[in-house]
Amino acid sequence: MSAAALATDSVAQSSGREPESYAVVTRGLTKRFGKRLAVDHLDLLIPARSITGFVGPNGAGKTTTIRMLLGLIRPTEGTGTVLGHPLGRARTYLSRVGALIEGPTFYPALSGRENLMVLARLGGLSKKRVDTVLQRVGLAARGSDPFRTYSLGMRQRLGIAAALLPAPDLLVLDEPTNGLDPHGIAEIRSMLRSFADDGMTVFVSSHLLAEIQQICEHLVVIEAGRLLFQGGVDDLLAARAPELIVRTENPADARRLLVLVKATGLSAAVVGERESTTLEISADCSWAADLNRLAMANGIALVHLSERRSTLEEAFFDITRADTGERFPGGPGYLSGRAGSSDRAGRPSGAEVLP
Repeated sequence: MSAAALATDSVAQSSGREPESYAVVTRGLTKRFGKRLAVDHLDLLIPARSITGFVGPNGAGKTTTIRMLLGLIRPTEGTGTVLGHPLGRARTYLSRVGALIEGPTFYPALSGRENLMVLARLGGLSKKRVDTVLQRVGLAARGSDPFRTYSLGMRQRLGIAAALLPAPDLLVLDEPTNGLDPHGIAEIRSMLRSFADDGMTVFVSSHLLAEIQQICEHLVVIEAGRLLFQGGVDDLLAARAPELIVRTENPADARRLLVLVKATGLSAAVVGERESTTLEISADCSWAADLNRLAMANGIALVHLSERRSTLEEAFFDITRADTGERFPGGPGYLSGRAGSSDRAGRPSGAEVLP
């Protein structure tokens, strides 16, 4: 997390009022079910008019957190605001919130439009919104068809349409792409992007990290109910340095090139099988030309040279496994080896990992 972002968060947490730049703020949000601690003192800052990804392993406490924000269950302790209103007074803000929690449920025999009409009537909302939201989610042409004939992707889109009925300022979605094929996922991704472009705050829980990386600017990572990271997606990815991936014509050249690269002061390793021709070098593409010249000067032909940048999935495993003291199969120090040094707890120093 950048120093500027950390400073902003610190000011927001210590001030007596909540800045309008945040749609959701919580302090010490906690939920216990008997002896089980489901959510452990979460301090959330969800930027307004952004798409924020909410990620964590199964059972991390994501759905429980969302249910507390929506007033469906009461926190055991902690405070917060949603759209500037106290967390304990859900009636003051729920009219401005749309939500899709878990799978959407509708009357099978009713059409998509009829199902939305029922919800609009129950919510005291204008029936004119029904056709508007059907158009927005791409179901206008199928609005008169029975819900039971809808595909999984169409059902998810109808669920999002239902969440859009109140014209919300905050849209909360729990696993909106769960079970969808790549085409359906791309449709949902484009849809969410358009909501944020219109000024809506989108808070989306998902275990599909590749999708979160493509669509979200802000990220919240939790595990076992604890906050591990929150900040910009780019800030988290920047904590893991890029690498150059190089292949030579034969294993002997790979070993020679390894010695040459290490002599420059860079970290490098031959990866794969014992007779591998592939090297990973801790450098970005700005050093590619120098590497090529170094290889040529020593009679080594490169058959492949590319830059490999970190994925959100790798960064996610870095911070979740570092938090529990585990290490990847690559051996000791694997977690911190690509992102610089590590602290005493083994966490990568380049990422903001909350204690």
